[in-house]
Amino acid sequence: MESKVVDGKATPRGKYPHIKRAGDFLIVSGTSSRRADNTIAGADVDAMGTARLDVKVQTRAVLENIRDILASAGAGLEDVVEISTYLVNMNDFGGYNEVYGEFFDYDGPARTTVAVHQLPHPHLMIEIRALAYKPLQVR
Repeated sequence: MESKVVDGKATPRGKYPHIKRAGDFLIVSGTSSRRADNTIAGADVDAMGTARLDVKVQTRAVLENIRDILASAGAGLEDVVEISTYLVNMNDFGGYNEVYGEFFDYDGPARTTVAVHQLPHPHLMIEIRALAYKPLQVR
């Protein structure tokens, strides 16, 4: 088994890898819209401290982060076989689902979406974990 923390991505908020290979499978840890500098895509805070959160921007950033993490292991979104999505508010399901459809179609991964009480930062609206199938190359 091989584990990796990917350069150029937000450092995990605990001692775990961004991605782990187990045989022909790649497991991407729960991923958010955090950038490498720890700012959050889809979370803007004005001078008064009021946050404006956008689930569509966050969803796009999460899926792009997952795409980049998979690329670090020679895989892509086309290799994803299962997605688990955690939304803080199911009222955001429509926006999430719209953006998700830009990345995947009916032949895409199996998917589960659940509501959770909260995520590790109050500006995070969504987190996604992914399982990809990318057979090891025989050398």
